[in-house]
Amino acid sequence: MASLAAKKMRMSPKPDTALALYIHIPFCRTKCPYCDFSSYSGLEGLIPRYVEALEAEAAFWARSRGRLPVATIYFGGGTPSLLSGEQVNRILEACRNSFRVAPGAEITLEANPDSAHDALLKHLPSMGVNRRSLGVQSFEPDLLKTLGRLHTAEQARDALWAARRAGFHNINLDLMYGLPGQSLERWRNDLEQALELAPEHISLYPLTLEADTPLGREAASGRLSLPESDLVADMYIAAETVLGQAGYEHYEISNWARPGHRCHHNLFYWQNRPYLGLGASAHSCFQGYRFSNENSPQEYIERLESGLPRALDGGSYPGSVAQVERIDRDTEIAETLILGLRLVEGIELEGFARRFGAEVSSLYPGKVEELIDSGLLEPRGSRLRLTQRGRLLGNEVFMRFLPDSR
Repeated sequence: MASLAAKKMRMSPKPDTALALYIHIPFCRTKCPYCDFSSYSGLEGLIPRYVEALEAEAAFWARSRGRLPVATIYFGGGTPSLLSGEQVNRILEACRNSFRVAPGAEITLEANPDSAHDALLKHLPSMGVNRRSLGVQSFEPDLLKTLGRLHTAEQARDALWAARRAGFHNINLDLMYGLPGQSLERWRNDLEQALELAPEHISLYPLTLEADTPLGREAASGRLSLPESDLVADMYIAAETVLGQAGYEHYEISNWARPGHRCHHNLFYWQNRPYLGLGASAHSCFQGYRFSNENSPQEYIERLESGLPRALDGGSYPGSVAQVERIDRDTEIAETLILGLRLVEGIELEGFARRFGAEVSSLYPGKVEELIDSGLLEPRGSRLRLTQRGRLLGNEVFMRFLPDSR
């Protein structure tokens, strides 16, 4: 990322600075009651126009910035597997026409097990899609029902096996813990069932409820009982043990991988490297600016159909861009440190000092030592990383490094 001195952004990045490209597909068959992501049910009729809008947004970047280099592509949502093979191919062709996509780039497509259909799967490898991410969440029928998931445990297994038959050798499974009615034994059972499927990558997320979601309102009213924090911590520690014994590398707070199968796309985020988002509500961050698109799929489509760009903060952006924020040096320092500490290996101290011209300890005098003394951080060779206790209390650590805390 370029220097964040108080200058207007020069709108073409260095030729050797590759981006991670995120493509948001906001359509779902139903909205899960815990989800506060930008996703919508009942709008599938917009998909053809939405694909055309994605093509127009990608083309804008090529016209205005040249063909930016792209290292990874990630289809997230929502439910990207609601797209047809032809629609996925059109989007990827637009990406390759508008960006310099690296040969053999990691290209991930998320799917819900109930929509992971063979008709789409069999075409994806020939398009260059080489990584599959399945939102399993649980294998327990009552927990799936609580989460509003439409699939069964058997459909989850079938979806993984179908991906194997289609030629996928890099598959991620998402699981959730800290669920209402979930015991430590049931969580271990979910982990064991996931391991029986032998995915290359496993992502584990605690249930976090926002106030404006149906489950969030139920929890606030007392109608929904969540596990105690100590039990949730025990679930996390159990996952570290079970997955470690099974040969998975714990490389980020919520992510485990077989050797050689870390998610390269997400590493761009954790290493605070540049990324570009296409689609409704998609966020981008490069050359010292962060910007985001309109949330509404309809508004996003209409703004790109108009063909009118937006002039924001001295730069020209696609009409779909709603907000632009300049990232100052203090913010970049804090975000680089906080995101880097999410990685189990932590921050490489010399690289951090080269990037910002100062050591972490001098930027945050006394705080690193305090966190080490309290058992939340530990030096490990040339790195600074969270301890196991620090991973459990990560937010308490991260708050100490926010810009206004210096």
